[in-house]
Amino acid sequence: MLYFTRWKALGIILTALVVCLCAVPNFFPESQVKTWPGWAQRRLVLGLDLQGGSYLLLEVDSNYVRKEKLDQIRDDVRRTLRDAKIGYTGLNARNDVVEVRISRETDLPTALSKLRELSQPLGGLLGSSGQRSLEVSDAGGGLIRLTVPQAAITERIRQTIEQSIQIVERRVNQLGTVEPVIQRQGTDRILVQVPGLQDPTRLKELLGKTAKMEFRMVDTSVPPDQAQQGRVAPESEILMSASTPKIPYVIKKQVLVSGGDLTDAQPGFDQRTGEPIVSFRFNTSGARKFAQATTENVGQPFAIVLDNEVISAPVIREPITGGQGQISGNFTVQSANDLAILLRAGALPAPLTVIEERTVGPGLGQDSIEKGELAAYVGSILVIVFMLLTYRLFGVFANIAVTVNVAMIFGLLSLLNATLTLPGIAGIVLTIGIAVDSNVLIYERIREELRGGRNAISAIDAGFKRALATILDSNITTFIAAAVLFYIGTGPVRGFAVTLGIGIITTVFTAFTLTRLIVASWVWWRRPQKTVPI
Repeated sequence: MLYFTRWKALGIILTALVVCLCAVPNFFPESQVKTWPGWAQRRLVLGLDLQGGSYLLLEVDSNYVRKEKLDQIRDDVRRTLRDAKIGYTGLNARNDVVEVRISRETDLPTALSKLRELSQPLGGLLGSSGQRSLEVSDAGGGLIRLTVPQAAITERIRQTIEQSIQIVERRVNQLGTVEPVIQRQGTDRILVQVPGLQDPTRLKELLGKTAKMEFRMVDTSVPPDQAQQGRVAPESEILMSASTPKIPYVIKKQVLVSGGDLTDAQPGFDQRTGEPIVSFRFNTSGARKFAQATTENVGQPFAIVLDNEVISAPVIREPITGGQGQISGNFTVQSANDLAILLRAGALPAPLTVIEERTVGPGLGQDSIEKGELAAYVGSILVIVFMLLTYRLFGVFANIAVTVNVAMIFGLLSLLNATLTLPGIAGIVLTIGIAVDSNVLIYERIREELRGGRNAISAIDAGFKRALATILDSNITTFIAAAVLFYIGTGPVRGFAVTLGIGIITTVFTAFTLTRLIVASWVWWRRPQKTVPI
């Protein structure tokens, strides 16, 4: 346990040094750090409770979502029966039920068959729960009842939350803020925390806007590189792709169909190739305009533009006259799902209501920082003094390892561009205690081995070896607790879990590599036989 090859020792030292150096940008002004190379600009971001900012809790109007879902089903029923040339009367929607009466009894079996095609498995591309989006039944007397189960309403609310989060993220990022916290809370709420933003009125106005979705033709008359040199036609403009690296497109300014005409978009698979695709559907007006545009431009690419960025530019393979179409390309399952969310986010923004609003002043944030620093300093000093008084020279070794441990925590957090909150500071302080506890276990085990009659080198080696199982057991269980907190927690709780989890990893590293390397170096230098300064 005490033998280290030269390359192993060098690797341990370099790993600790590189990770610690990642924390250096935090000790320089942000204005100065911005002049450094991009890879060296990573630093900790202070959370809302440390630098102040705006806090909003938004609620999605679930009644609006429910009504919109029923209106969509009613329109689908009308379109389906019209396309099948089936006469009907009394089409209405109320109380999660759409009812329609078929005029001729002979058309009833065909109508039931066609309308049951509207029912889809819930769960979409990423999995199915076995339930369906509609329950179609024959109520007798030519009346067909389409019932929307609660699971389908819940799924639509979930999708609406995802759509709204996409919109909120885009709008908040326009403020130029760093690391805003935007996450789902409960079943129908969105939490928005913007550190450093002291004007929540501006934030509320920004979140009230909707994403601008447009369908336009790609101008193939001039290559993008020539257009960038000023050769673009007056009726066209250059837009960049939303993906990275940025790709320029020459897009005609004429809008074929706007995002307001889009009613739905869902991920799926192409029945012929099995490739992931995104299916979309327009309302009546949008379907008519899209049918005309695709009929006139078969073989030409058209662009889906969201907030003046091209998110996709597929080629029109055939006229799309049914108000439905699909976007195919080099999609993965996740990218197809993400594109569907973006399309829905631009088309179906649900009303958002601010139900809670808070502004944290920078003075309160500074006070939190000062108190957090004071707690960290006092705790660290007490730990250092305790280790020195209890373990003497080996206490010095432990203090060096703990100092490197804390530096590595800040380095890893900076490397991840993590947001540091007050609970995060608490997690770091707790980690100091856990790190010292690992050294205490090792040193007490060494003392036991010495009292048992072993010589110095044998006792030290056995102390590290036999304390390993105990330390791993305690740290693994704590890491599991941190993982559970991160998975089920939100906001500051997650910040605490992240710092605690990273601290456990660095603690195990420093206890069984760095501390052992320092002790092994001392053993190689002093060659103790009987006594150990512990």
